[in-house]
Amino acid sequence: MTCSQPPIPVGAIKSFGPLGPKYQVGRALYPLESGDWMIEITLVETGEKTEYRLTRLIGDPEQDWKSLWIENKIAHG
Repeated sequence: MTCSQPPIPVGAIKSFGPLGPKYQVGRALYPLESGDWMIEITLVETGEKTEYRLTRLIGDPEQDWKSLWIENKIAHG
């Protein structure tokens, strides 16, 4: 079975739900038997890289760079 890679919003900043931590979308890593894909993400606050299912990533809200910069400025002065 050949699995073609779906479009991935590489570089997009998203959050786990409306108030959750922010992460940056990375590259597709590998397909799952279910048809889903594992995607590399980087947590913005810590720089930690981890894997996340594409189907969950698609449902997370996208953040814009301006609001991320403002949040960082408020948090760190």
